[in-house]
Amino acid sequence: MSIFLAHTAKEFDGDYCILFLDGAGWHRANNLRVPPSIKLIFLPPYSPELNPVEILWEHIRENYFKNLVFYSLDEVEDVLVKALNTLADQASLVKSMVNYHWLDTLCLTSN
Repeated sequence: MSIFLAHTAKEFDGDYCILFLDGAGWHRANNLRVPPSIKLIFLPPYSPELNPVEILWEHIRENYFKNLVFYSLDEVEDVLVKALNTLADQASLVKSMVNYHWLDTLCLTSN
């Protein structure tokens, strides 16, 4: 997770990033190194309805993986990459799925 956070900070150099995380152990590791340009916000336990990415995964499952049989992990990866690339080109669709009203209530300063 520390490697991911360092990579994210580098990719979004000059930006302040806010990441919403569930309670996975690696999200809360004692030795986790969080760059100063990243703020971690933890969702309450057992609250997938608050996690915006859950809506994206549901969309991907229903639109790209429904009623398919895969014979290799490569096939799964190909479909997932296609889904993610399609969503990357549809910012308004993604925003409509994950722009929860409560996001506007957060303090988005780096302090």
